Amino acid sequence: MCRNIRQLHNFDPHATQEEIDDAALQYVRKISGSNKPSKANTVAFERAVEEVSAATRKLLDSLVTSAPPKNREEEAEKRKARAAARFA
Repeated sequence: MCRNIRQLHNFDPHATQEEIDDAALQYVRKISGSNKPSKANTVAFERAVEEVSAATRKLLDSLVTSAPPKNREEEAEKRKARAAARFA
């Protein structure tokens, strides 16, 4: 499940809100142990996703680096190559 959480810092263009929300959802799913919460836990689950997303945005906005930004397409190709080697 957590393999879907990708590095979001130091990319050009910056991480989108959708990418941040997707990572927050994966994180909450992992720590809650549930892909889809019960009706009784839906509000808490959704609130947690919103809070993790907000904290992630704050973190990304405050991080500083002197490294050049990474290229999204190049990083995606590296991930595909690693996955192909792992599952070949």
